[in-house]
Amino acid sequence: MTMTERIITIGLCVIGTMATRFLPFLLFRPNKKTPRYIQYLGKALPAAIFGMLVVYCLKNVSVLTGSHGLPELIAIALVVVLYLWKRNMLLSIAGGTICYMLLVQTVF
Repeated sequence: MTMTERIITIGLCVIGTMATRFLPFLLFRPNKKTPRYIQYLGKALPAAIFGMLVVYCLKNVSVLTGSHGLPELIAIALVVVLYLWKRNMLLSIAGGTICYMLLVQTVF
């Protein structure tokens, strides 16, 4: 890429990011009621995104070879236990990630 192409690319990324940050505030004014479908999306999409991330993370796990998916299963179980115990999503995700990395690097 030439320097001009780089500057244009960075500029487009900045414009796209700013548009997605400011557009909701321009479309949905505080003095107006938020449409019901937007409220529904605000409640339904977080769970859908997490479900999609779980599927994406487990798509290449083979239960027929190697460790048979045990590190992934143990890490997922730890995430569930930590979340049920502390109700803290950040702690659950960090704990599961650290557990998985330790298992892959040292045990499996």
